[in-house]
Amino acid sequence: MQNDFQNIFMFNITVADVIGNVLVAMICGIFIALLYKYTYKGLNYSASFTISLIMLTMITAIVIMVIGNNLARAFGMVGAMSIIRFRTAVKDASDIMFIFFSLSIGLAAGVKLYSVAFLGTLLVGLVYLVVTKFSFTFPQNREFLMQITTRGDQISDNPFGDVMKRYCRRQKLVNVKTMGQEPDEMMEFSYYIKMKDEQKGNLLVSDIRRLAGVERVNLFFDEDEL
Repeated sequence: MQNDFQNIFMFNITVADVIGNVLVAMICGIFIALLYKYTYKGLNYSASFTISLIMLTMITAIVIMVIGNNLARAFGMVGAMSIIRFRTAVKDASDIMFIFFSLSIGLAAGVKLYSVAFLGTLLVGLVYLVVTKFSFTFPQNREFLMQITTRGDQISDNPFGDVMKRYCRRQKLVNVKTMGQEPDEMMEFSYYIKMKDEQKGNLLVSDIRRLAGVERVNLFFDEDEL
């Protein structure tokens, strides 16, 4: 381990080193991405974000190899990166954690600290699996707001009951309002619901959308929408 840390200051990169560093970063990045996919508890799972974790780990390793121990390159890279503007807000704290996870493993792989990269990935991954398994970080039975917009002349009495019973542990109608005027009058139903399985939020939305007369369905939690 001591020799690994000394190598930071003797940074001679060969083609074999580049390939090895990127491969280590890729392997660790794939593990991080699979960990994210397996432990994700929200309703807005993004496959592109999962892929980005792999690429972020590899790109970080490449950036570190480009910089090496050259201070001028480091400042130049900071200046180049400063022009990037990120438009997508990261709302989930666990997403931010996975971004830093990928960055740190990419840094280790980029300076040939393979033992740090592999052991860090395994240890952090194991701890995260344990805390999610025992639900230390994720609240249970979260409450969602569902808004359903329908055409008033095409909707029957209590049309959503059967669908909600399949997916919801509890549902409560909290508001009904009309919009527009006849014959194109629209109605909006607002429910507070608790899901039996929060991973099936998309299925609930899809099944309600298929009902006759339903125009739009929104499912909200912490400002997220399906």
